[in-house]
Amino acid sequence: YINTYFAVFTFYTAMAIEFSGLMHVSYFIQKVVGWLAGKPIKSNEPPKSAVQLAFFWFRVLLSAAVLGFSLAVTLEGLFTGNTTMWDGVPNAVALILFFVLMSVVGLLEGMQIAFFAVARLKKSERGNAPFAMKTCELLFRGDGHNLTGIMIGRQ
Repeated sequence: YINTYFAVFTFYTAMAIEFSGLMHVSYFIQKVVGWLAGKPIKSNEPPKSAVQLAFFWFRVLLSAAVLGFSLAVTLEGLFTGNTTMWDGVPNAVALILFFVLMSVVGLLEGMQIAFFAVARLKKSERGNAPFAMKTCELLFRGDGHNLTGIMIGRQ
């Protein structure tokens, strides 16, 4: 799909962000959740060398620091009312709305991952829970074009 200059630019930008490690705190969260669940994270990659491991954890710490700083600045703005929230909305309500909307974004991201995982399963492997079956029926109706439409609409 990299057939235009803009697609090449987007690809290299995404690769630069991945290399920078700005999103590496998600790997830490993945490892913690796997540890709490008692299921180790399996990887097809060869074991990292000491230098690669140090670079990986440096990027995880950098990512956590950037995330913490961003959250602190955002919360400071919400607590002091330095936002573009409508006049008359209390700061506490703005704070609650922020976390509600962030939760919705997180749910949408989780749904995207789940939808693509379910797309690889056979119909017989998708389970028998009524709500899950209705969701799959909606996703894969019409030659599977609904999944594409939902993913594009979600963006």
